[in-house]
Amino acid sequence: MRTLVAIAAGGALGSVARYLGGAAVHLWLPRTFPWGTLAVNVLGCAAIGVLWVWLAGRGPAGESLRALLIIGLLGGFTTFSSFSLETLLLFEQHSWLRAGGYVLASLALCLAGCWAGVQLARHFSG
Repeated sequence: MRTLVAIAAGGALGSVARYLGGAAVHLWLPRTFPWGTLAVNVLGCAAIGVLWVWLAGRGPAGESLRALLIIGLLGGFTTFSSFSLETLLLFEQHSWLRAGGYVLASLALCLAGCWAGVQLARHFSG
C-alpha cells in the first residue's frame, strides 16, 4: 500500500510539474510547435537517467524512492522518459532488433491508437 501511495503522490506532483513546465516554455517560445512538450520530454529523459543510476544498489530504500520518483513523479511528468530508458536498456543489452522494434512499434501503434481514438470520439460526438 505504501508503494501505491508513493506512486500516486509522485504522479500528482509530476502532472502538475508537466503542466507548469510546458506553460513556462511557451512564455518564451511560440505555440506553433509543441516546444513545451518537447522540453518536458527531454528533461524527463535526462532525469530518469540520473535517477536510474543514483537509485541503483540502494536496496529497499531505493525501491521506495524508485516508486516515488521514477514511476510516480516522472510517470506523471512524462511517460516518454520510461520509453527512452527501456529502449536504452535494450540497446545496452545488445538487443538491437528488440530496441528497434520497440521504437517502431511504439511510434506506429501509438499514432494509430491516437488516430483511432480521435476518429471514435468524432464519430460519437456528432
